[in-house]
Amino acid sequence: MSKRRKFSAEFKRGAVEQANQPGVSCARVARELGIRDTLLTRWKREAQSQGKVAFGGAGTPRDEEMARLKRELARIKKERDFLREAATFFAKGSS
Repeated sequence: MSKRRKFSAEFKRGAVEQANQPGVSCARVARELGIRDTLLTRWKREAQSQGKVAFGGAGTPRDEEMARLKRELARIKKERDFLREAATFFAKGSS
């Protein structure tokens, strides 16, 4: 099963802006960006109906910050574990 991709509000706004250019189809923009044209069409509808507040996100700023910190902590733990294993490997090799 594939992991669901998440797109930033800036990416969505840029995609909608590209799709709103005269003479450009949603399918072409979607293909260039590597997304489905139905997704881009949904983003266009959302941008038209909500205006500037479109793509605001579902969570509060505190929740978003918590999620960002959790991702950063997971990345740092992976780096730490990798460095620990590398140090162990090289310590065994020098003996």
